Amino acid sequence: MTDTREDSLRRGLDNRRRVLGDEWVEQSIARANALNVEFQRMITRYAWDGIWSRPGLDRRTRRIMVLAITAAMGRWEEFELHLRTGLLADPDDPEAAPLDVDTIKEVLLQTAVYAGVPAGNTGIAIALKVLKELGRTPPPAAFGEQAKL
Repeated sequence: MTDTREDSLRRGLDNRRRVLGDEWVEQSIARANALNVEFQRMITRYAWDGIWSRPGLDRRTRRIMVLAITAAMGRWEEFELHLRTGLLADPDDPEAAPLDVDTIKEVLLQTAVYAGVPAGNTGIAIALKVLKELGRTPPPAAFGEQAKL
C-alpha cells in the first residue's frame, strides 16, 4: 500500500480537527489563498500528520508541550489557540487533548521556572482572560497567613 501526500493531508486534517475543532479548521481553510495555501498544506501534512500522528506521545501530552514551548517562545497567539481549544475539548475524548485548570496551572509554573517568570505571568494572564470568556473564572483563593503555604 502506497502512502500519498493526499493520505497525509487527510490524516493531518483529521488530527487538526480533533485537536482544534471543526470551526477553527474550517476558518483556516476558508482563508486559504494563493500566498498561504501551500503553507497550510505543508503544516497539515508535516505537523498535524507527521508529528501529531506519531505513537510516542499521547495528544494531551503533545498539547501540554505546545503550551510550554509557545509560552517560552512568546508565541502567544498559538498559546491561546491551544489553551482555548484544550479547554473546550471533550474531557471524555482523549484524542481531542482536553485540558483542565490544574494542568494549565502546572504547565505555567514549570514554564516560569525554565523559561522565565514573564512567560509564566503572561501565560497566566492569557489563561485568565480565556477562562473568563468561557465563563470558567477560577474562584478566589487565600493568599498569606490563611493560605496553605
